[in-house]
Amino acid sequence: MQRAATTEDPRRRSGDAATEGEKMFKGSEEFADTSSNYLKTVLALALWLGAIHFNAALMLFAVLFLSLHQALLLFGLLFVLMVIPVDEKSKFGRKLSRYICKHVCGYFPVTLHVEDIKAFHPNRAYVFGYEPHSVLPIGVVALADSTGFMPLPKIKVLASSAVFYTPFLRHIWTWLGLTPATKKRFTSLLDAGYSCILVPGGVQETFLMEHGYEIAFLKARRGFIRIAMEKGKPLVPVFCFGQSNVYKWWKPGGKLILNFARAIKFTPIYFWGIFGSPLPFKRPMHVVVGRPIELEKNPEPTPEEVAKIHSQFVEALQDLFERHKARAGYPNLELRIV
Repeated sequence: MQRAATTEDPRRRSGDAATEGEKMFKGSEEFADTSSNYLKTVLALALWLGAIHFNAALMLFAVLFLSLHQALLLFGLLFVLMVIPVDEKSKFGRKLSRYICKHVCGYFPVTLHVEDIKAFHPNRAYVFGYEPHSVLPIGVVALADSTGFMPLPKIKVLASSAVFYTPFLRHIWTWLGLTPATKKRFTSLLDAGYSCILVPGGVQETFLMEHGYEIAFLKARRGFIRIAMEKGKPLVPVFCFGQSNVYKWWKPGGKLILNFARAIKFTPIYFWGIFGSPLPFKRPMHVVVGRPIELEKNPEPTPEEVAKIHSQFVEALQDLFERHKARAGYPNLELRIV
């Protein structure tokens, strides 16, 4: 039988989640030295988020301006960069990831609210269910080990497998602590003591995005719940306010596009930031981390048991959203769980 870690505190009210164990980390203060060097910040953002546009620009350039022989050489190089192994423990890579994290957190800025910092133990592994996906779930940078806000030394972010076949992007994101979102990888990381951050809605949530409100594609997403139950790892609801505003975007619709997106594990979407570039708009983001939902280890949970814990997680996420939206500056924002 599964149980919740905490009971409702009568002092908790909508818009006022201050409790004894609450901790807030402000990127603008923690990394105040980064705000004065705009060029370094732009470089960090370009390295982190510009690889998709850079690859597209390279291929367009090859098609329009290079000879067939030159274009084939360029495509061959890109293919090599798609498959060559990446050393995730590279000293250069770790140094670069720290550089990116501190400049990104100070840029927007990103503020991390942890409702009960004392509930997280550095020797335990947790399963973080992060919402929303938005164009890119870039608020997860607040939870990265390179940022250093959370008291957890071993953290991985599970991301679409397509990322790890994208030249340049796969190197940067691997060094930042991202890894393919496969069941085998997920379970092996938990067994090794790593906390895992995942976006349950994934590709399909991106396809369902709409302007004006937040979407969390959760009702059919129970795989991560089952794995957390099988391993006995606490579930942690996380919501990022403001993330959906850092890019403007347009996406095609239709069932054919949705099926294509599922097949390639990536949603065809056109997005842009400052001056039409991949540099995101400077919009404050608030990442709120709820209290862990403790689970007893259950190697073979029944569908009914999974459904019960799933409902508990969805309710916790909805409650987290409602209690913090006014505080984050979005008192009228609506979250639709589909």
